[in-house]
Amino acid sequence: MQQGLGLLALMLAMQSVAALAADFDPQRMTPETTENDRDWAVIVSPYAWGASLKGNAALAGLTTDVDVPFSDTLQHLDFVLMGNIEITNGLWGVYFDAQHVRTSQDEEVRSHEIELGITTTTLAAGAFYRVYEQELGGETVFGAPRRFSLEPTAGVRWTRLKAEPSVAGLSTEKSADWTDPFVGLRLNADLTERWNLFAEADVGGFDVGSKISVNAQAYFGYRTEMFGKPTILRAGYRMLYQDYEGDDFTGNRFRWDVNQHGPVIGFSMRF
Repeated sequence: MQQGLGLLALMLAMQSVAALAADFDPQRMTPETTENDRDWAVIVSPYAWGASLKGNAALAGLTTDVDVPFSDTLQHLDFVLMGNIEITNGLWGVYFDAQHVRTSQDEEVRSHEIELGITTTTLAAGAFYRVYEQELGGETVFGAPRRFSLEPTAGVRWTRLKAEPSVAGLSTEKSADWTDPFVGLRLNADLTERWNLFAEADVGGFDVGSKISVNAQAYFGYRTEMFGKPTILRAGYRMLYQDYEGDDFTGNRFRWDVNQHGPVIGFSMRF
């Protein structure tokens, strides 16, 4: 049993790699518009989130505590694909966020070599509307007035966890998924002509998917240009807490009561 719990702990540890990808805020750059010009723009934002995990979980009938630093799982990373696309006119907009992460490793349990693959997929979609805006004086390097703004947001976030253990040529699959609606508030503040502060918090789940989920993040951004396009470089910190309990696809109890937190880096390019 202890070996089984150890294997489960290793499986859960692999999920910290998903922290490279889960839910970095879709509005990476402050929309650069004037009062008479609300042109639509597309903002593309790759990012990486190096998170640690803390909490407890149950999968395939086994329960374990989760206490995993990001450094313990990075070496098992096989594939990561993540990014965000936002379509906005500076007043309101929609965003789509996707992450797909796969890890693998070999472990020996009861003298048997086990290959373990973990795949985590997270998809999010939402909308926002700018309800308050105050000009701060001066302009950004992109030629727009410096502003402070508040934007309520709402959307849904789908999470799927799949584990594929294989031993002696035989393999099986354990998986679970859930969908969380969420509501929140975003804040943008142009500190100087180049520096920007972004912060966001949302609450979701409401027993529709998970019991409760809480997401909070804050980033400093630096305006520059890349390949001739307006770009904001971002660095900050993010926390995501999810408390979900249900059955996996084989009827076993599944529990994910875990807090992920760590630094985030990324950039946003406006087209």
